Amino acid sequence: MSISAFRKKKLLYVFSVFFDINNSGEIDKKDFEIAIQKICDLRGWPAGSEKNTETHEVMFKIWEGLRSKADKDNDGQVSVEEWCNMWDAYAKDPNNALEWQQRYMNFMFDLEDASNDGAIDASEFAIVCSSYGLDKAECEDAFGKMSQGATEVTREQFAVLWQEFWQSDDPAAPGNFIFGKTSF
Repeated sequence: MSISAFRKKKLLYVFSVFFDINNSGEIDKKDFEIAIQKICDLRGWPAGSEKNTETHEVMFKIWEGLRSKADKDNDGQVSVEEWCNMWDAYAKDPNNALEWQQRYMNFMFDLEDASNDGAIDASEFAIVCSSYGLDKAECEDAFGKMSQGATEVTREQFAVLWQEFWQSDDPAAPGNFIFGKTSF
């Protein structure tokens, strides 16, 4: 079983928008450094603050987890091919959850839940997704589709949507909108 064309489009979207921050065509530690700075600037977490330090620690654990699973040639970079191969292996055994992916999911939820009330609303979601260069209005539309019209999404709901994004071949599945895009 290999990744469908639809799922590959989703994977390449996440690769290019949320991971290959410097647009080098590969994911490396530098991308994570840029993302950390972007996140800390977005949230106003100055260097040395608890949240800044925590962001560094979590993001570098995510990078190390991703690198260890995907960087098969050990060159310190994850190519598009390595990224897709990692997800193909995951598709063959979805019960074998990727630890870094779970860490990333929790990090994204916490980042989007700016009010720290245990739920994400459309504004919180759109602010984070649009900080990656996405159109804010499209992000708000994506939230409406993802939340199926609800005003907020809890961590538990987010976890279900997250898994749906990575596993579903159904273009209408609500989880497909978790990264702020309304169509693939």
